[in-house]
Amino acid sequence: MADNDRPDLYGVLLYYKYTPIPDVDQLFSFYDSNCNSLGLLGRVRLAPDGVNVTIGGKLSLLEKHIAAVKSNGLFEGTDFKLASSHYPLNDQVAKECGFTSLSIRVVKELVTFSPNPWLKSPEIAKAGTHLSAVEFHSVLQSAGLPLEKENPSNSKKLVLLDARNLYETRIGKFQTPNVETLDPGIRQYSDLPSWIDDNSDRFRGNRVLIGNPLLPPAILYCTGGIRCEMASAYIRSKGTGFENVYQLFGGIQRYLEQFPDGGFFKGKNFVFDHRISVGSSDANIMGACLLCGLSFDDYSSRCRCNHCRMLILVCDSCQQKKDALYVCELCQKHGKGYRSIPLVENDESQEITTPIEIKTVPSDDITLSPQIHSRHGSKLSRKLRILCLHGFRQNASGFKGRTASLAKKLKSVAELVFVDAPHELPFIYQPCLTERNSKDMPSLSPQSPPPPDNCRKKFAWLVSPDFSRITSESNWKMADCQFDHLQYQQQTGGFDVSLAYLKTVFSEAGQFDGILGFSQGAAMAAAVSARRGRPGGEMDFRFVILCSGFALNLPDSARGSINCPSLHIFGNKQGNDRQIANQASRDLAALFEEGCSVIIEHDSGHMIPTRSPYINEIKDFLHRFL
Repeated sequence: MADNDRPDLYGVLLYYKYTPIPDVDQLFSFYDSNCNSLGLLGRVRLAPDGVNVTIGGKLSLLEKHIAAVKSNGLFEGTDFKLASSHYPLNDQVAKECGFTSLSIRVVKELVTFSPNPWLKSPEIAKAGTHLSAVEFHSVLQSAGLPLEKENPSNSKKLVLLDARNLYETRIGKFQTPNVETLDPGIRQYSDLPSWIDDNSDRFRGNRVLIGNPLLPPAILYCTGGIRCEMASAYIRSKGTGFENVYQLFGGIQRYLEQFPDGGFFKGKNFVFDHRISVGSSDANIMGACLLCGLSFDDYSSRCRCNHCRMLILVCDSCQQKKDALYVCELCQKHGKGYRSIPLVENDESQEITTPIEIKTVPSDDITLSPQIHSRHGSKLSRKLRILCLHGFRQNASGFKGRTASLAKKLKSVAELVFVDAPHELPFIYQPCLTERNSKDMPSLSPQSPPPPDNCRKKFAWLVSPDFSRITSESNWKMADCQFDHLQYQQQTGGFDVSLAYLKTVFSEAGQFDGILGFSQGAAMAAAVSARRGRPGGEMDFRFVILCSGFALNLPDSARGSINCPSLHIFGNKQGNDRQIANQASRDLAALFEEGCSVIIEHDSGHMIPTRSPYINEIKDFLHRFL
């Protein structure tokens, strides 16, 4: 068949390159022009220290892209991974993997190695020694023999480290006799540094080989070669005893190309594009269904853990089971599962046994208490997951409505989750003003409270010390006086109850990347962040966003004492926030360690601004954690 009659095959191209980029904007223009002109879709990430690319399109056009890239001296020595593939058939998978559009972004660094953006990543120049697929295979084959040929008396133990996430290793990994293979069992790459710290004695003095699925990586999940580079550099940065670190150049993809029967690799290689996984000629299945345990290794259904949203394996048969609870092995390990919660429907409560599930629920429909609402469907690509704490005398549903504009503008980077506070407040109503006579001042006249049927319950994180719990749903209270904008200063009770309640929320509905608090919710979030990282802490998150916040008078709350990345949003002195003064929010920001906090002052009063430039500053803060 003539070339012009041959149907053009589809392909996937992966590559990365660590090298100083003298003009990032110019390189951005190149990728924008080249990829669009060739009709290539996928993701391109540019940073001052290199590029990371995962794109798909017709093979002939991908080859033209490679030729154009090679003409730039910056890419000398780049390993381009080009593989033929079927067209993306599953729209959901293609969208999650970024193959329905072209996304080119400039980032501060290609890989965020630590969950704390203020911690410096290891130097790539100190990464481990590269081994080709053949060299890697030879080392595994002669396990127990020294890697250094010139020193045959060296009998250091060989340790093989799989630097991938748990769901990747569940469908395929290296299995070699006489070689200790370490599987960290991590949910995400940012968990790896702490695992290495906790297990550093297993590396000291030994030879370490780091295996990873692809070189170069699929951009979205920072997989493959980049993870090997960072992990090996981090281990070597620990100094004496950690020098002998090597990594598989070309990753499992190059290894399987060299050894089509799989060699020492068993199962399938998970990839972060529409192919989902790539196997060898060995048809054996390593994975198993989470529910029934039968052999299964197909992630195309994109089933996820109800708690942490990690990908899990659920066979076709088990997917048909109604009301099945998906709890990944990591969440099972930490005791997450069922608990009894009241289901609220038409103001009538009944007890059911169910997990706290993240659901999209209209504010006037069935809700869960504690109410947790997600603005997106249950199957998500990885975004920042932020727990939102409402203000005093508010509720999750109302706060969700008030932040609708914010959620819409952050929908590409964050999922906002809302929860009611634990202290239910009585309904408050103002008495009527009546005229006695023309000479007398108006007097207050009591009246019957409004009917409770159409009133939504209100909650608080902190209450007055003499607060007593509501015993009746129709409990109404007449206001003692007009609104006091300093009432928050008297609300000092109930903190321990709220803290224990949030620990339960994190246990049942986590994990969360950050906490956003408004007014009293911001005060609560700040107090929680002060306990972040303490021994025995049940809540693990990476940042807080504090809007119109104020500081609680708690022990150990000295200036600069809170070490947690934070964004403070509040009204300036002319901002017309009549409830929380500018100085009160400034005092709260001062409690955070210098260099950890970012401050946004606005002129919009007691609210979260979503217009420019404020929304851009909020996005800039969040992008540090993506």
